[in-house]
Amino acid sequence: MGWKTLDDMDLDGKRVLVRVDINVPVADGQVTDTTRIDRIVPTVRDIRAAGGTPILLAHFDRPKGKVVPEMSLGQIVPALEKALGCKVTFLDGNYGAGVAALGQGDVALLENLRFNPGEESNDDGFATRLASLGDVFVNDAFSAAHRAHASTEALARKLPACAGRLMAEELGALDRALGQPDRPVVAVVGGAKVSTKLDLLSNLVEKVDTLIIGGGMANTFLAASGIDVGKSLCEHDLADTARAIAQKAADRGCEILLPRDVVVAREFKAGADNETVKTEDCPADAMILDAGPDSVAHIEQVLERSKTLVWNGPLGAFEIAPFDAATNAAAQSAARLTKAGTLISVAGGGDTVAALNKAGVADDFSYVSTAGGAFLEWMEGKTLPGVAALSD
Repeated sequence: MGWKTLDDMDLDGKRVLVRVDINVPVADGQVTDTTRIDRIVPTVRDIRAAGGTPILLAHFDRPKGKVVPEMSLGQIVPALEKALGCKVTFLDGNYGAGVAALGQGDVALLENLRFNPGEESNDDGFATRLASLGDVFVNDAFSAAHRAHASTEALARKLPACAGRLMAEELGALDRALGQPDRPVVAVVGGAKVSTKLDLLSNLVEKVDTLIIGGGMANTFLAASGIDVGKSLCEHDLADTARAIAQKAADRGCEILLPRDVVVAREFKAGADNETVKTEDCPADAMILDAGPDSVAHIEQVLERSKTLVWNGPLGAFEIAPFDAATNAAAQSAARLTKAGTLISVAGGGDTVAALNKAGVADDFSYVSTAGGAFLEWMEGKTLPGVAALSD
């Protein structure tokens, strides 16, 4: 893969700068979801076991280069200490003296890097000052790898650098999904708008054997093929774009799967009166809110014959019942095949994680990425600065 892992580094007696993503939700000073904190534990644990002293670098929210007290990382420390099972020294100034006072195996956390404008501008001077605090750099924040910031890009070029456990796991999973996948490969792409995923669709039709399109995006493709989608969410102005993507898929031998039947309603609310109709029979006064059972059965057939699945986005308005049925059923089918060992399933993106959690199957997929933008840009085939810096 072109980058090193913790196992390739001599960490004994070294101060190890570790870029992590602990940008977690906080309410009333309390962390409400510790998922991102839990995921960095193996890296910190292994650095300490190897005789290193982990110094955690992170951002929190968007202070835009100014000190914003309510965006201090200090409020994360109790949750961090609980997850790591040790004391965490919080350094909010005079980093040099603070780091010098650390004993071997101690854990420290620096204040929100984004309080300094040099972080987001990828300032070389700021990266140099950070580098002076450590001997080795470990990037364990794949979710920030699409940003060319001082702590993700410039810093990696100033010290011996490697990927942390979470970063290595993420990159390995992504390589198995699209880099060197077992075929046939199927991708599920859903969500509201085609306009937000043009690069993604264009890249995927070159990489996968079948592309399943759901959600509001499917309506745009249906409309582009001449089907009346009534009052459904639809980007009619992108009809030419949808047809061009469909043509590119046909040229590349990628099958595009659109709903065969749909669940329609006159209003968008939980438990709304609804009916299932053939896709071409959508009433003019109704909106498509989910794929129907025939569509789900077809999706399940494709999953059965596939070896690798990449999933980004729901198949319908999964937030409210009964319009979560298609997403739940397809996700549960993918989870069953994954557990049976016949399918490698990799998923990511905010709505995707929420949908898989709602379907109760997030733990059953081969890998679920908590990275939003980085996961999407990787699926789009873009170079991620934080990964490229490690590879160099």
